[in-house]
Amino acid sequence: MIFTLNAPMLDFLVLSVIKREDAYGYQISQILKRVSNAKDSTLYPVLRRLQENQWVEAYDQPFQGRNRRYYHITDAGVQHHQELSQEWHDFSSAIEEIVSGGDAA
Repeated sequence: MIFTLNAPMLDFLVLSVIKREDAYGYQISQILKRVSNAKDSTLYPVLRRLQENQWVEAYDQPFQGRNRRYYHITDAGVQHHQELSQEWHDFSSAIEEIVSGGDAA
């Protein structure tokens, strides 16, 4: 089963991918396919939003006679990733507690 991903989760996942190393769109989309059935075209509005918020920067690099657009996380993006990571940790801990039959309160 693949769960639906919302905008903050997509931001978090994309930032997580490019935090490790700069990546191009198709590369990012293939990594995201492990957890989402979203179409490749879904990724580009996410990347645009991340750029508009200055969390990522884009640059072109020649590859086999064509330009390939790579994305690089900014310092502000690293900070935003840390915030999303903390939120994810809190959320996933609460889910795990419910799933494992923990206290409902």
